[in-house]
Amino acid sequence: MPRSRRMRFATRILLLQLSTVVLVVALCTGVYLFLAAQQLRAQAESSALGIARTLAEQPQIREGVATASADPGTPRAEDLRDGVLQRIATATAGRTGALFVVITDDHGIRLAHPDPARLGQEVSTPFQDVLAGHEVVEWDTGTLGESARAKVPVRSATGAPIGEVSVGFARAGVFDDLPPLLAVIGLAAAGSLLLAGVGAVLLRRRWERLTLGVQPEELVALVQNQTAVLDGVADGVLAVDEAGVVRVCNAAAERLLDVRDAVGRPLARIGLPDAVRDAVSGERTLSEAVLGDRVLYLETRPVERDGRPLGTVAVIRDRTELVALSERLETVRTMTAALRVQRHEFANRIHVAAGLLDAERVQDARDFLAQLADRGSVDFPVPGIARLRDPFLRSFLGAKALEASERGVTLRIAEETHLLGAVSEAEDVAAVLGNLVDNAVTAAVGGAQPRWVEVSVLDDRDALVVTVADSGAGLDGGPGTAPEDLDGGSGTTSEDLDGGRTGAGGEAEAGPVHGHGVGLRLSREIARRGGGDLWIIDRGGGEHGAVFAARLGGVVTPTRGRDPQGREDDARIDEEENR
Repeated sequence: MPRSRRMRFATRILLLQLSTVVLVVALCTGVYLFLAAQQLRAQAESSALGIARTLAEQPQIREGVATASADPGTPRAEDLRDGVLQRIATATAGRTGALFVVITDDHGIRLAHPDPARLGQEVSTPFQDVLAGHEVVEWDTGTLGESARAKVPVRSATGAPIGEVSVGFARAGVFDDLPPLLAVIGLAAAGSLLLAGVGAVLLRRRWERLTLGVQPEELVALVQNQTAVLDGVADGVLAVDEAGVVRVCNAAAERLLDVRDAVGRPLARIGLPDAVRDAVSGERTLSEAVLGDRVLYLETRPVERDGRPLGTVAVIRDRTELVALSERLETVRTMTAALRVQRHEFANRIHVAAGLLDAERVQDARDFLAQLADRGSVDFPVPGIARLRDPFLRSFLGAKALEASERGVTLRIAEETHLLGAVSEAEDVAAVLGNLVDNAVTAAVGGAQPRWVEVSVLDDRDALVVTVADSGAGLDGGPGTAPEDLDGGSGTTSEDLDGGRTGAGGEAEAGPVHGHGVGLRLSREIARRGGGDLWIIDRGGGEHGAVFAARLGGVVTPTRGRDPQGREDDARIDEEENR
């Protein structure tokens, strides 16, 4: 039904409340009137009984009734009209406002009555119970109409009932106080209805303010849509109201932020890091953050309705796989550049060999080709590169050296490098080693001259152990440096690598993602997947910067025994370094 044609929920609630209040007030009024009428009846009966008892105890009435009861005949009306009993009854009725005061003898003959014409006659209502010694209080209809009456026996000196005194109050007189009472009740009921109406209107306004004017049918649709959206997407959604209390947190947000039962709790108490908490609450602009081993992208925006701020909503996306893929693509780019250099250099050398053959300098051509076969197709400007016989590592570190030289940093291979096997998992090695080298180059650029990065490569059966050192300021020195967190270290001292850092492998928990911010964590995860790890050997400072180490399990195809060419390689390395 169109909204314009249906009654608003708040209006329906208002009418329902008013109807309920009217029914309650009407019911209470009816019950109060009933109780008031009963109370007036009881008061009239009590008054009649008290007057009757008082008259029955008066000596004059007892004497007069005893005299009349002792006379076997019927008293004459003329004698009773001016008698003592009639005068007492008439005076009492006038003084108390009673409808009647009737006195009878033991045969029910009226000795006193408001109507003198009925004196000497038998009463019209039963009197046997009274003459039996019982008091009777009732509503009855007699010759004077309906009344609340009380009948009390008149007793002789011996205590035997010899007559009765009957006192009655007219029905109309009993309920004389009812109209004013009705007026008071009516005013109270009207006041109650007025207060109920005002309360209902205020409640309606409060309702619409709290629900932002959204009707229950619309709220149901909103809940259904919200449930479908929040549970149907892989992104996390976290909504915080103006008071800083979490109002929405879907399962994806709980998984990405590693929180439980966040709804209804203050944002500051659900265990988020300060940077993420400030970003969600809107106090800090933050697009990416590192939380544990995840790279998260946070998109926060304030929520308003009709100009009224409602809080902040944060959409949380997991970019860990995307960043890992970016790291791998960067590795592929580096390898592509290395291959391009090799192809170009190799083509140049082939041209040299072809020129020597064309000039019929066969021996020179043979010597040149022998050197080419022995030293490889490309001479990378990396001191100690000959210590690496693995073609992948030679090409990869050679390409990294070319990039580092463009930034004024020299990449060199450490003397303790000794690799007998061949790299079998090139992607994992390139991701971890490339990240350590890139971060070390960045740290060296910010350090003092000469700027260098040193890489050491060792194999342990099927594992590859690499160390990377730089000439930077170290983890505890230089502007912008801070402790890091890296759990576990293959027996070395555990260090912290969760905070921000500039140095070898530098990262920041809530800093830029690509290049700095997640590389170490991703590298650590890659290393741990193969049973290895990533750790800090030396925090640096003084002569060199930080020294990082990584152990990658299952990435090397081992060889049996020492390569017989090892001594020749060592001699050639010494020759190259001395040349």
